[in-house]
Amino acid sequence: MKHDVDVLIAGGGLNGPTLALALAGAGLSVAVVDPRPATARSGEGFDGRAYALALASVRLLTALDLWAELADDSQPIRQVKASQGRPGDGAAPFFLHFDSAETEDGPVGHMLEDRFLHRALMAAMADRVTHLPGISVTGQEPGPAGVTVTLSDGRRMQARLLVGADGRGSGVASRAGIRRQGWDYGQTALVAAIDHDLPHEGIAHQYFMATGPLAILPLPGNRSSVVWSETRANAGAIAALSDDDFLAVLRPRFGDFLGGLRRAGPRFTYPLSLSLAERYAAPRVALVGDAAHGVHPVAGQGLNLGLRDVAALAEVLVEAARRGEEIGSELVLERYQGWRRFDGTALALGMDGVNRLFGTDNALISALRGAGMGIVTALPGLRRGFMRQAAGLSVDPMPRLLAGRAL
Repeated sequence: MKHDVDVLIAGGGLNGPTLALALAGAGLSVAVVDPRPATARSGEGFDGRAYALALASVRLLTALDLWAELADDSQPIRQVKASQGRPGDGAAPFFLHFDSAETEDGPVGHMLEDRFLHRALMAAMADRVTHLPGISVTGQEPGPAGVTVTLSDGRRMQARLLVGADGRGSGVASRAGIRRQGWDYGQTALVAAIDHDLPHEGIAHQYFMATGPLAILPLPGNRSSVVWSETRANAGAIAALSDDDFLAVLRPRFGDFLGGLRRAGPRFTYPLSLSLAERYAAPRVALVGDAAHGVHPVAGQGLNLGLRDVAALAEVLVEAARRGEEIGSELVLERYQGWRRFDGTALALGMDGVNRLFGTDNALISALRGAGMGIVTALPGLRRGFMRQAAGLSVDPMPRLLAGRAL
């Protein structure tokens, strides 16, 4: 079989282009098939969509020579405070408090807007990766020498490996016969950016309430990203409110520690569910990101989890190619699956457990939760361990890209 590219990636969001750049930088030929048109995310304006990039993810972007141009647009997360409570009750007596000043690693992460990260990825791909916008993968036929991929414009391309980076409803996974497990949370995430009068000091806040968690994440300036999970019925009613009424409902949950609040951009809603692929690999197919594991946003780890996949898959494929192995072979793909599947599933279920643990008003459970938070905050060793976990530094073995080293 004559191959058009070594690796064809279905999905042009964030994980797909990042993987493409990692592979292309190591000498593999790559194409990214992106269902969205080239102008879909090219707007210059602020819309509030942002990601909490763990320190390990920042190191990956550094290794790909992307972070230098992104750093000035990011906001370091210097502290994390988490507590439980009810709207209007004020701060709980026990809470978690992580301060990056306690470690030598620097901030546990950075907040970065989607528009900056996506734009940087597209620009970096321009002369290194074949980018096919406005086109989707509609068929795939794996064989002993490669995979034949059918595109929505009628073209057929040959590759050694097809990577599904096409989200929770992954067509690549479905056509490969990879089943999914999971459940609906009955929750919807309300996402918005808020301007406030007082500086946030780089502190991220997480409030756990019975109807769902509320995250207040610092953006550059006196601005924060709000990710507010509510029951589906409540979220639907809140989403339909005017901006003034939306803020009136948010204020008792948000608190007054940042002064007056104002909407800074459009509001978004996302239904929440857990979706786990039973396998991360099939003949001539590998999955990354949400195609492998769609998780609850309670800890802001969705993109970071996907970038862990990217780092591991890139390392496995590049090392196999340098040894002269067939990169799409079952033996090579099994190494990737063995490396990532346990961590991905464990972290997804861990976030599910946190959401369920805090999703009850039971007085006894609430007291135990509060005591647990107080114990973690009071023990420096345990506290630093949680900080390293949040920063993505506890992955074992650590892919080279996540350690900031080139492939």
